[in-house]
Amino acid sequence: MRDPSRAAFLFRRAAPLDPLASLVKDAPTGIEVMTMLDVVLRRFESPDETRVFEKGKLEIVRLGGVTIGKASYEPGWRWSQHVSPGAGTPLCEVEHVGLVLSGRAMAAMKDGSQIELSAGSLFYVPPLPHDSWVIGDEPYVSLHFLGADQYATNNAESR
Repeated sequence: MRDPSRAAFLFRRAAPLDPLASLVKDAPTGIEVMTMLDVVLRRFESPDETRVFEKGKLEIVRLGGVTIGKASYEPGWRWSQHVSPGAGTPLCEVEHVGLVLSGRAMAAMKDGSQIELSAGSLFYVPPLPHDSWVIGDEPYVSLHFLGADQYATNNAESR
């Protein structure tokens, strides 16, 4: 039979290496044992928060210490026209990392450079003033893995 105090020691040493592990004290024995946190599944149909603005919305899901956003914009949407008034700055200054799911949009930096974003594109936009708008008649949808927590908020956009 294994020595339970030895097993507890092994679990204690292993726990910091595994970010999903948690140490709990077993009530009957008083020995610390490692447990795994529950797997968590989320969907954007039940977001933690939804930020709505003219011709668009950003749905926020917080999961595993990460804030993920799903941006949905109608044809004719433009950041400087439809988000800027609520954000309190003429151009977006949030850093973005994302993936375009559908539609097309243009990202335009203050220096005049432009890049088209289309379905399947992974993108990075630096935290420099920029505008963006939907191209064409198809709605634009993208996931944001960085910047969603600050997007379309007055305090973040006016940095």
